[in-house]
Amino acid sequence: MARRERGLFELYEDPERADGVIFSRRSKSDRRGFLKGVGLGALAAALGAGIPYARFMPSGLIPAALADESSWVTLLATDGLTVLNDRPINAETPAHLLDDDITPNHRHFVRNNGIMPEVERGRSWHFTIEGAVSNPMTFGLNNLSRQFEVVQKALQLECGGNGRGGFNPPARGNQWTTGAIGNAMYTGVRLADVLKAAGVKAESVYTAHYSADTHLSGDSEKLPISRGMPVSKAMQPNTLLAFAMNGEPLPLLHGGPLRIVAPGWPGSVSQKWLKRLIVRDQVHDGPKMTGKSYRVPANPVAPGTDVANEDMRIIESMPVKSLITRPQTGLETALGTPLAVRGHAWAGDRDVSAVNVSIDFGASWQHAELSAPPNAGSWQTWNTEVSFPQTGYYEIWARATDDAGLMQPMVVPGWNPRGYLNNSCHRIAITVA
Repeated sequence: MARRERGLFELYEDPERADGVIFSRRSKSDRRGFLKGVGLGALAAALGAGIPYARFMPSGLIPAALADESSWVTLLATDGLTVLNDRPINAETPAHLLDDDITPNHRHFVRNNGIMPEVERGRSWHFTIEGAVSNPMTFGLNNLSRQFEVVQKALQLECGGNGRGGFNPPARGNQWTTGAIGNAMYTGVRLADVLKAAGVKAESVYTAHYSADTHLSGDSEKLPISRGMPVSKAMQPNTLLAFAMNGEPLPLLHGGPLRIVAPGWPGSVSQKWLKRLIVRDQVHDGPKMTGKSYRVPANPVAPGTDVANEDMRIIESMPVKSLITRPQTGLETALGTPLAVRGHAWAGDRDVSAVNVSIDFGASWQHAELSAPPNAGSWQTWNTEVSFPQTGYYEIWARATDDAGLMQPMVVPGWNPRGYLNNSCHRIAITVA
């Protein structure tokens, strides 16, 4: 079975239970939570320092240094997102809350790997390009916008594990359903322009990304994640260094003040809180670039197979996928009234060429009207109307096809150890009364 992480927020929702796990009490009347040695050690590691007065900490207290992240979790839950984990923060958006063509900041999914940094905006933030370049460079945020053309694009980001909850046997990691996807309007500069200014050398193969977040252990020598991408992807015109999201300075929760946005590839490539980019003459081998992280078997395997690391390949462009955002699943509608159905579709580096909808479990399909994307890298909106022949229970299924003719499967596709790339058809339940 997949191991489920438990974060501080969940633990401290019930102070009595917290006492049993982290705290020990001398008696029921003594409300001071005396930390166990192992609990104190773990807490000190998370804080990055010892706690001299730990014996006076109240039962169920979240240290102030960690409370900021818990407040983010509270806001996410208030906005209707489903919090899968709070340390690190991971939250997805229910399908019906993704109906907007441009995903609002507060409705965009969150995938973190470490603890968010404390950030002073503006001139204090610097970003460096080095490695296999002729002219290593350091920029402040203001320098980027002054030296390079500023562009604004609608770009979709999807977690590589979106849909992981559908795999059987279960795969390790957050059990995302369908909502680890968003399509925001990003403002920034083309990464290609910055790389050209730095003079990428002929031997360059891959980028390596380094950010300001900290490891969950509190160890400053450990990196929570350091991903990269082929130089060819970095040079695509819709790969950005973004400093604004939907017309606002990039929120801390979404990687502010500076992140990469590499649409169509696993969201982990789009490193948050970016501080340094190294151009390398080999495939990057940082944390979560090796082993089975963001990799799938090079050849199909039977469910549950123990795949050797050398038989895995790095995920690049994501597969074609669609989502029904209206109506919300569980709707009851009246017989004889056509039902408007709407959603979005996307296809990694490709465009979507068609979306079809079925109300009879895939026995027949009808075409939906599909809009063109506002720019490369954005999802596309589709809509149609369906009519039901009689009362009863129905399911609406959506199936997208990309411009290479590849189509969504109706069932969960090939199993892989980490549960990536589930692009099976989305379906919702409807009752006709």
